[in-house]
Amino acid sequence: MVYSRRDFFKLCGATGIAAVAATGMIGCSSSSDSSSSTASNDGKVEQSTVKWNYGTSGNVLVVIAEEQGYFKDEGITIEKVEATAVLDAMGLLSSGKADVASNAGTSNPLQQISNGVDLTIFGGHMLTGCMPVVGQHGCEWNGIESFVGKKVAVNPSYFAFTGALMEKGYDKPLEVTDWEIYKDYNDAMAAVIRGDVAYALLGTGQTQTAKKMAANGELDIVCYQSDIMENYSCCRMVAQTSWVKNNPNTVTAINRALIRAQQWYESNKQDSVKLLATAIGADEDYVSAYMLDEHYRVHVDPLKKGVEKAWDILGKTNYLKENNGINIDDHINTELYKKALDDCKSKYGKDAESFYKSMEEFYTKYDA
Repeated sequence: MVYSRRDFFKLCGATGIAAVAATGMIGCSSSSDSSSSTASNDGKVEQSTVKWNYGTSGNVLVVIAEEQGYFKDEGITIEKVEATAVLDAMGLLSSGKADVASNAGTSNPLQQISNGVDLTIFGGHMLTGCMPVVGQHGCEWNGIESFVGKKVAVNPSYFAFTGALMEKGYDKPLEVTDWEIYKDYNDAMAAVIRGDVAYALLGTGQTQTAKKMAANGELDIVCYQSDIMENYSCCRMVAQTSWVKNNPNTVTAINRALIRAQQWYESNKQDSVKLLATAIGADEDYVSAYMLDEHYRVHVDPLKKGVEKAWDILGKTNYLKENNGINIDDHINTELYKKALDDCKSKYGKDAESFYKSMEEFYTKYDA
C-alpha cells in the first residue's frame, strides 16, 4: 500500500492525537518496579530488572552485554518486551510496559516529545543503519539533488533526506520532491523495479537482498542513508523522563555495560555476527551483509548535537507540533552517559586506550 504525502499528514494528525492520549497515561500507569524506585546515593542500581523493547531485529550491544556478563556485573537483568499490534515501542513506554526502547528511531521519539510525551534520550543504539538507497539498474545519481522533481519511496520524516535538501538550498523540501510512503521496504523496492518511483530507501534488513539484486543487475544501490547525512542518528535509547530521574544509577549502569559491549563489538565483529544471528534466529550471511558493511555503525553515545539537528529539521518540515514551547535539550541526558564513560575508562581504560580515546573525542564532538 502506498500513501501520498497528503494522506501521510492526515496519519500524522491521528498519531499526534494518540500521543497526547499517551501523555495522560504516563501519570497513572507505570511498572511496579519503576513506581517504587528512588535514587540511591551508594551507587547501587535502583531497579535490577529492566524491561526493554529492542524490536525483532535485535540489538547487538544488548546481546553482547548479556552474553559477556556485563549486565550481570552491574546487577541488572534485562527482560525483553515485544511490541504488539496495539502497542508499539512508544506505546510500551507510555503505558509502563517497557522501561527502555532502543530501536524506535529518532524522529518517532522526537515527535512524541513534541506532542507532550515526557521522554528522555539517554544513550544510543545504531548511529547509522545500513540503509540502501536504490534505483533502477543504470539510473543516474548525482547525490541528494537527484531527488528534486522525482517521485521517491522515502518517508519525509526521515530527516536526513529533507535536511540534506535544505543544506543544498531547497527551503521547502516537501514541495520539490514527490515523497511516496509505502507500507514496508519490500513494497518500496518493488516500486523501483516497476518504475513507479525513481528511488527508494530500504531498511537495514533488506541489505542482503539489495546487494544480491544489484549484483544480478536488477537494480542499483546508489548510496546509503549515512552517505546523505553523516552520523544522522538512526536509533536512540529512550525512556520516560520520570524513570530516568528515579533510576540514575540504573541508567548509568546500563550505559557502562553497553560501552563495554561496544568495545567488545569493535574488536570482535565476526563473533558479533554469530551472536546476533543466534539471538534473532537469522542466517549469519543475512546479518553479516549489513553488520560487516561500513555503513552500519553502533554507538552508545546520546549524540546530543545530532538529536538537536534532527529536532530542527523536523520542526522546519512540519513534523513537530507547532509552538510546542519545548527545549529539546531538556529531553537529552548526557551526564549519566559521561559518568558511565568515565567509570569505564577508569576501570578498563588501560586495556583499551585507543577505544576510550575515540569515545571521549566523540563525546566532545557531539555532546560537549
